[in-house]
Amino acid sequence: MSSVKQELLAAIGQVENAVQALREAGEEVTLFYTAPEPAPAKVVPPSAPAQVPPKTVPAKTTSPAKATPSLGAFESLAAEVKACTACALHRDRQQIVFGEGSQEAPVVFVGEAPGAEEEREGRPFRGPAGELLDKILASIGLDRNRVYLCNLLKCRLPGNRNPTPEEIGACRGYLERQLALLKPRLIVTLGAFAAQTLLQTSEPLSRLRGQDHAFNGIPVIPTLHPEALIFHPQNKRQVWEDMKLVAAKLKHNARG
Repeated sequence: MSSVKQELLAAIGQVENAVQALREAGEEVTLFYTAPEPAPAKVVPPSAPAQVPPKTVPAKTTSPAKATPSLGAFESLAAEVKACTACALHRDRQQIVFGEGSQEAPVVFVGEAPGAEEEREGRPFRGPAGELLDKILASIGLDRNRVYLCNLLKCRLPGNRNPTPEEIGACRGYLERQLALLKPRLIVTLGAFAAQTLLQTSEPLSRLRGQDHAFNGIPVIPTLHPEALIFHPQNKRQVWEDMKLVAAKLKHNARG
């Protein structure tokens, strides 16, 4: 037994002996204090349960469809051309050929219409004619990344035939809007149809070459189409003379 317990029992024994001695001497001894009975507890009626507001469930709403980001003017025009059905050429086309190159280019080369290979790839001036154009550009220090290439017509002409006035009329507005967005400092037309359409003339290409022309204030230099040079390589000298004019015009505009 622990010493603390022994001391406690001894103390209790001493108290009991002292109480017994006092009682024998006639003294009333109350060993324990009896607490008065506690007052009855005040009955508090149960309070009404707190009014918990009903959980608000947001009404299920149909959110509006996510708005399609607005396309830039250039991309919007390309989408418009892609959906065009203004002439019969749309019936058999695989895809349009809108254009390619730098939209900040100082010079735009405008051809006639895409061929079969261009239509397959969706890119202008491919195949042998495109390779020859690349060499022509390189001769004056340019390449496809520094110019913009497009055509008067955006759809392929079956059998590589000449475009009809109706087909030219259907596409002319697209080309004019394309040029207005590009804002080039110089336009080079490749072939008679591009030159005659932009310059609004029926003069043959041979008379248009080497002359000063403008479209909406933009200088225009007409020259032969690269495809024509494949069949008539003797005319390459004429194109070289025209390209020297292009280089000189670009150099002059750069100084200005």
